[in-house]
Amino acid sequence: MSYLLRIDSSSLGEASVSRQIAQSFLDAWDGEVVHRDLAAAPVPHLTEAGITARVTDPAHRTDAQAAAAATQDALIEEFLGASAYLFTVPMYNLTMPSVFKAWLDQIMVFGRTTNYDGPSPVSGRPTVVISARGGGYGPGAPKHGLDYVVPTLEALLGREDMLGLDVTTVIPELTMAPHAPALAALLPMHEASMADAHRRVRDLAATITRGAAA
Repeated sequence: MSYLLRIDSSSLGEASVSRQIAQSFLDAWDGEVVHRDLAAAPVPHLTEAGITARVTDPAHRTDAQAAAAATQDALIEEFLGASAYLFTVPMYNLTMPSVFKAWLDQIMVFGRTTNYDGPSPVSGRPTVVISARGGGYGPGAPKHGLDYVVPTLEALLGREDMLGLDVTTVIPELTMAPHAPALAALLPMHEASMADAHRRVRDLAATITRGAAA
């Protein structure tokens, strides 16, 4: 195994539930970890220079294109070098943090990390996505159907015509229950969700580690 690439995107630092669940994964992980904290050091959003650099001969790139290409190259090499992935992507206003979308836009490049006519170079690599959210968005919840984080990520990360990763999603819910009086009655459900999330990621870390060693 080369390394686990851990990408964090929550702005809350140590108070982030997604990061706290990720720590349980790391406690059970046996191997090298490369960590990129997008909240502390955001990658730039994709620009015209970054897009056009992909189809411009390196010898003919402008300075802006060369700089944008260098950023993409570094991120893509880091991504391709991992054999497993741990992404913490909480729900912000029904969708993913913009810093994570910016990272995806930089590393999803046709012919390098994605292919329309065959598997991507990272196809099948194990990936754990931890996505905490303040409320509940599952079947029966008032906001069911308004989760635009997990379905989008599972498509971008998991579809064979995208990155083709082997994605498992862990969703700690109702994280606002300890803080919002209106949600106090849901606190036991939140605590159960947290306990289940910690258990699941520990099991996943052990399983992925064993699979890599086999």
